[in-house]
Amino acid sequence: MDLKEKALNLHKQLKGKLEINSKIKLDTKESLSLAYTPGVAEPSKVIAEKKEAVYDYTIKGNTIAIVSDGSAVLGLGNIGPEAALPVMEGKAAIFKEFADIDAFPICLDTQDTDEIVRTVELISPVFGGINLEDISAPRCFEIEERLQNIGIPVFHDDQHGTAIVLLAGLINASKLAGKKMEDLKVVISGAGAAGTAITRLLKCVNHKNEDGVCVPVRDILVCDSKGIIHSGRADINKYKKEIAQMTNFEEKSGGLGGALVGADVFIGVSAPGILTGEMIKTMNEKPIVFAMANPTPEIMPDEAKEAGVFIMATGRSDFPNQVNNALAFPGIFRGALDIRAKKITPSMKLAAAYALAEFIKSPTPDEILPPVTDRGIVKAIAEAVRDTWKDIND
Repeated sequence: MDLKEKALNLHKQLKGKLEINSKIKLDTKESLSLAYTPGVAEPSKVIAEKKEAVYDYTIKGNTIAIVSDGSAVLGLGNIGPEAALPVMEGKAAIFKEFADIDAFPICLDTQDTDEIVRTVELISPVFGGINLEDISAPRCFEIEERLQNIGIPVFHDDQHGTAIVLLAGLINASKLAGKKMEDLKVVISGAGAAGTAITRLLKCVNHKNEDGVCVPVRDILVCDSKGIIHSGRADINKYKKEIAQMTNFEEKSGGLGGALVGADVFIGVSAPGILTGEMIKTMNEKPIVFAMANPTPEIMPDEAKEAGVFIMATGRSDFPNQVNNALAFPGIFRGALDIRAKKITPSMKLAAAYALAEFIKSPTPDEILPPVTDRGIVKAIAEAVRDTWKDIND
């Protein structure tokens, strides 16, 4: 029996991966009176007088809503809310297993931006945070932006989870290659949710160099399916115009092959097979490749290694250096919930990336990121997130 058959059998046998358990055993009249009527009126009255007390008396302080419309499910595309449900259940299981966070999938039967925003606003009293998931670009950008001031953290993992883990890997890869972050020439293939977030994190948020001075990654080119993004293109939306304003200051045009000449780093969040060995041979010495298209990367590791890649990372678990969002989101939400953060700021994302990078004490070309199963990761990232929120609000 292969993996596909095993997975189908498992899900069918269990009827999903989640269940709800009561923290109270309702086996006596007194326990029922305390948990429900008349005792339940007491916490309700306290919360009615002081809304913030909901964190002390209910599940809100440790519960995340995983909200998806099923429009951009990894590797599957626009499959709809019902088909997205197994994926969201899996994410909820990861939240519980690694961060002891109670998460619940909310799969919405709409792909209308206004309806999704309003729905999240309406359900927000129940949850301590919102994890947006598998919502297609560019709608995902607007949805997240419009929800930033609802009083709880709203985090689109396909954007920021990918960017945070990528940055952590790149920090360690650049060290191994003997290259400074600020001197890297980076080419990003893909200008959707992940590509845009990676660009913003590399370009708009500063990084401390070896002297403790904050500097950005200066030289970035971003390519979409039509080539290098530049301000002279008439076919780009407002989000790609933002990319054009912060990258490609020489206004280069052309395709991916031309963009890669002399580059230090390739970051792929696009499509399988678009990077060739010949392209890699035109890159700078000790080229670094993050080929993260799933399930088939932009180039397979054996072909990349043959072409001279120094460090290779993918989104797959069967190769070294897996760039997996599960390295980031459990710890980020654990820290945000612990400190009752109102949002997740760029500085909190950066702190999470550095905490993840520093978790590997002695990185190697085949280990620039830790395995997802290492239980210490959540603690390290949560602490960094909590400390950063405190610094912002002190």
